[in-house]
Amino acid sequence: MKVLFLSRWYPYPVNNGSKIRVFNLIKGLSGRHPVGLISFYEESDGEPALLPMQQICQEVQVIRRKNFDPGSLRALMGFFSLKPRAYIDAYSSEMGEVIRKSILAHRYDCIIASQVDMAAYADLFAGIPSIFEEAELAVLYDRFAGAETAAAKLRHWLTWSKHRRFIKSLLEQFALATVVSERERGLLAQIASQGVAIEVIPNFIDLNAYAGIKAEPKADTLIFMGSFNYQPNYQGMVWFQEKVYPRLKASNPSLSLTITGAHGNRPLPNTQDVNLTGYLDDIRPSLASSWCSIVPLHSGGGTRLKILEAMALRTPVVATTKGAEGLEVVAGEHILLADDPQQFAEAVESILKSSNLRQKLAENAYNLVREKYDWSVVMPRFITLLEGAVG
Repeated sequence: MKVLFLSRWYPYPVNNGSKIRVFNLIKGLSGRHPVGLISFYEESDGEPALLPMQQICQEVQVIRRKNFDPGSLRALMGFFSLKPRAYIDAYSSEMGEVIRKSILAHRYDCIIASQVDMAAYADLFAGIPSIFEEAELAVLYDRFAGAETAAAKLRHWLTWSKHRRFIKSLLEQFALATVVSERERGLLAQIASQGVAIEVIPNFIDLNAYAGIKAEPKADTLIFMGSFNYQPNYQGMVWFQEKVYPRLKASNPSLSLTITGAHGNRPLPNTQDVNLTGYLDDIRPSLASSWCSIVPLHSGGGTRLKILEAMALRTPVVATTKGAEGLEVVAGEHILLADDPQQFAEAVESILKSSNLRQKLAENAYNLVREKYDWSVVMPRFITLLEGAVG
């Protein structure tokens, strides 16, 4: 059957969690069904490299994404709409026209709309079996639930209420919705109409892509992977540097930290023995050569592909509970978890000081990825769900 994949992220280069998921899904689908790709791209990323996706897709079309402008006339008028302002302002007539023409030209049997940004175009493919892929509510709900002032609580409640109503209406136009975790499924099930199918398809990686990376781990080295363009990454590293890193440096002066990804010149509390690499074309060698990977996140949604990548390279992980949310990990067996600064520092120190603990965590985590999060396990389930939705 012919599948059209609509993506909010142009999936190449494969340099963030959303792109990894989209790329892996398209690559896996293309081995069984012809796939067309229509995707937004970010102007700040430059012109997209089309050839890598053209090699696995029968059709590739890209449209520059218009980012949300809160001060635009459409956004201001959105205050009086039941639909979230962000989707009113960022809606692209050009994208809608490209989707409409592609459907007429290719007569697709199924459409996959990735994330709410693309599900918002569902009216254009009514009547064609479709999947709302990676529906997400947890980020918005957590902002509302965690608001500390009455004013913030009201503001986030209004945002949460609009999104909840909007996503509920979108779900009714799809044969199936997929989410990345049981928590997301629970939140979605609370708002969905009776009979809407919701299935968990966790984030996953291709273990074969990590098999050839050989590097000797360096003692007293930590690594954090993530762009500061994503606010939870930046907030997590500020917390780590203010409250955890000084404790670690006091007991281990030779300790160093590498932070990868675009940092946008955002300030950090402490840059002593901190290597800001910026964007790396290939994160795997740096990750494999680090003694420990840290994920000190306290907000955000989904499941952390950065954790799966570290586990695939046998680099142990210390994370907050929020950072590891959605993954079927057991603390002390696959990963170390800590939310308090002192406990986080102690967890990192235990890996720095014990090669046996490091090896145990690394091997258990690798086996977990192989059993639950490798694409050889996840893709067959996704394809079965897709084919069942189409009937």
